[in-house]
Amino acid sequence: MRLGSGPVTSRDLQQPIVAGVVTAVVGFTSSFAVVLAGLRAVGASPDEAASGLLALTVAFGLLMSGLAVWTRLPVTLAWSTPGAALLVSTGPVEGGWPAAVGAFVLTGVLLALTGLVPWLGRLAAAIPVPLAQAMLAGVLLQLCLAPFTALADAPAAVGPVVLVWLLATRWAPRWAVPLALLGAFVVIGVSLATTGTSVPTGHLLPRLEPTTPTLTVAAVVGIAVPLTVVTLASQNVPGVAVMRSFGFTVPWRASMVTTGAGTSAAAVFGGHAINLAAISAALAAGDGAGPRERRWVAAFTAGLVALLLALTSGALVAVTEAAPAGIVETVAGLALLSTFAASMVAALATDTGRTSATVTFLVAASGLQLFGVGAAFWALVVGLVVRATLERRTAASVEQEEAADGAEDVRR
Repeated sequence: MRLGSGPVTSRDLQQPIVAGVVTAVVGFTSSFAVVLAGLRAVGASPDEAASGLLALTVAFGLLMSGLAVWTRLPVTLAWSTPGAALLVSTGPVEGGWPAAVGAFVLTGVLLALTGLVPWLGRLAAAIPVPLAQAMLAGVLLQLCLAPFTALADAPAAVGPVVLVWLLATRWAPRWAVPLALLGAFVVIGVSLATTGTSVPTGHLLPRLEPTTPTLTVAAVVGIAVPLTVVTLASQNVPGVAVMRSFGFTVPWRASMVTTGAGTSAAAVFGGHAINLAAISAALAAGDGAGPRERRWVAAFTAGLVALLLALTSGALVAVTEAAPAGIVETVAGLALLSTFAASMVAALATDTGRTSATVTFLVAASGLQLFGVGAAFWALVVGLVVRATLERRTAASVEQEEAADGAEDVRR
């Protein structure tokens, strides 16, 4: 058997296959709770949220396997976890769930256009990274606080989950969130047994629930625009960088068009956004995935495993609906802690941009609602205004002072 160039040994195939399984399982279990929370926040019913989770997983699973075969690169795809967190902070919009679905469809179109239209891609890239990361950090703040507020309200239920996460972070950091999720399932099982509650079995099998999309100004401005920015800045761009760090060049246009089209297709069934994977990309592209020329097999395998995991979408929603208060929010918050930390570091990395980044973060975290539009959009607007006025003048003043100091040194 030959895949690519050169003879293939059993180890050549074993390593990328195992890496692909790990990539899919870790990626799915680490963040599906965030996706469900985001979809429910913007108006999805339990069945519609399950449909969205199913549509996203099937779409990126198929596309990932297809891209891997076509490009012979370990290009991994995922749903936009930061985008789902954005939905949590946004909440219901004018027009309800159909308007949210319309915004998801438009997000897919915008993502595809960033690959097809060069100037649009440059425009998206022109948004300062510190501001985009500060907006994301502000969006994530409340979710990241959830494990600790829930711990105060329900220590007996939430405490074991947090403890498992802490221990796993020390001894098996890659599996910290999946193990915390397993701990949450144990807590849910004990709760159901002690209260005599049963999980409804009517919707355990996965099924797609189509929604006719509509467009409202509030949904376009409050969901589609910031969701596109967050997906590009916190998923697609870092995903390219991760791949480059392992010596692989991601085909930007093909990836954007593919993920954009997949987003729009999944959106009709409730999915919010598909993008290049960032963190989990290292699992399929790194040295642990075997010889370089075979690592595309890891991405191909991850796509197939994702299709299997999609079958659990209905059961996951049913179980989480029966969970004690705070459990799902705890798992979601723990899953986002590392993303929150990375966003804060990136937002405050430069001295000259800290004021605008701080203002952006605070506005995004405030939950501000104006004209039916959520805080994420206004955070970007205010941050850009501060950057263009206050910080531009500050930077000019610094340059003038440095020039004056330099002239004085010459005179001396």
